Amino acid sequence: MPAVSLLATLVATVLGFVLGALWYGPLFGKRWMTAVGMTMEQIRQECNPAMTYGATFVLGLVASYVFGLYLGPNPGRAFSIVAGAAAGLCWVATALATNYLFEGRPAVLIAINGGYHAVRFTFIGLAFGLLG
Repeated sequence: MPAVSLLATLVATVLGFVLGALWYGPLFGKRWMTAVGMTMEQIRQECNPAMTYGATFVLGLVASYVFGLYLGPNPGRAFSIVAGAAAGLCWVATALATNYLFEGRPAVLIAINGGYHAVRFTFIGLAFGLLG
């Protein structure tokens, strides 16, 4: 089995988690809620924080670890960052955009969610470039 830095995996996951708190909080939280048609009161009533944040953290660990597998051992800082940005923008964001277009979702939602994943995977690449 290929060696994947568990430290880089954990750091990448935490970076994505912190980014999500900022991205969907003070940076774009209100615009995101409007785009998905929810209010803060609905989120409070319908969201189980332990389940949502716990599952999100586990999913982040999986994404980070598998991205580490993709990068391989000692991938180099520049390659890792560029690969992360490309994965987030060209794989994840474009996949979301494809679904959102067919679902008739607003373009702002594509920008918010796609932008988050573009930055998130850039951070994952950065973590592996520095620690992998």
